[in-house]
Amino acid sequence: MPNTGPTREAAALMQATFDAIAAKDIETLSSFWHDDVVEDFMVIGPVVGKAAAAAFFVEMFTAMPDLVFATERVLPVDQSTAVGQWTLSGTFTGGPFQGIEPNGRTIQLQGIDVMEFEDGLLKHNTIYYDGLTWVRQLGMLPAAGSKADRAMLASFNAMTK
Repeated sequence: MPNTGPTREAAALMQATFDAIAAKDIETLSSFWHDDVVEDFMVIGPVVGKAAAAAFFVEMFTAMPDLVFATERVLPVDQSTAVGQWTLSGTFTGGPFQGIEPNGRTIQLQGIDVMEFEDGLLKHNTIYYDGLTWVRQLGMLPAAGSKADRAMLASFNAMTK
């Protein structure tokens, strides 16, 4: 079990958390969470509690079996808070994710996490990424600048005038 005591700084805890995600290691990842952890995905919404957070990550790892999560940088804010930048890529060929059935699409995202630790455990994480890019890559919206995208924009603008 990793050392998650209060003597470890937030930046080291964040890096260890990111390493567990990259390894798709739910057991180690869970060991970093406070019992009532909040993983607040700005596009999806909050996931509250250890069991729900573990289920979320299992679902994500299953949905994209070839998922690659890479840490770009981790910056300490103070003893209890760190900010980290990451990239994620994978092919949506596994199981469903958030009710969306797999369709073979490739996902490539960049994001930033703001992690807050309490007593050496992750208490709250706010995850920022471009949700519009995500849904376009999934095929839920047309590609930017495409004929379908321009038509959708024109239709929206016509309705708002």
